[in-house]
Amino acid sequence: MAYPHFIDAFPTLDIPFPEDVVEARAIRSDAGLFVFFSFHKDFEIPEHSHKAQWGTLVAGEIEMTIDGETRTFGPGDSWDLPSGVPHSARIKAGTVAVDVFEEADRYPIKP
Repeated sequence: MAYPHFIDAFPTLDIPFPEDVVEARAIRSDAGLFVFFSFHKDFEIPEHSHKAQWGTLVAGEIEMTIDGETRTFGPGDSWDLPSGVPHSARIKAGTVAVDVFEEADRYPIKP
């Protein structure tokens, strides 16, 4: 599943992940960051924490461990991570997800 083509015009984020593995386009405001993620290869995100995050899975599968509890998310499922809660993820190739971060500067926009 791909996003509509007009989303390709949104700014690309400078994320600390290989570009051939994950693409990220965003809408930013002073209040937060809305990110459209597309994963092209299987990927693991190590445990980390930050300010609040909410997301929903559009397509694919994510196995997420949130505060020590592991759950598998499918299309239509969503997550709500309070600020400071440790989490990690295993993401399958072909996964499409949207995440909203409380931190407007969570990831910088690419120049």
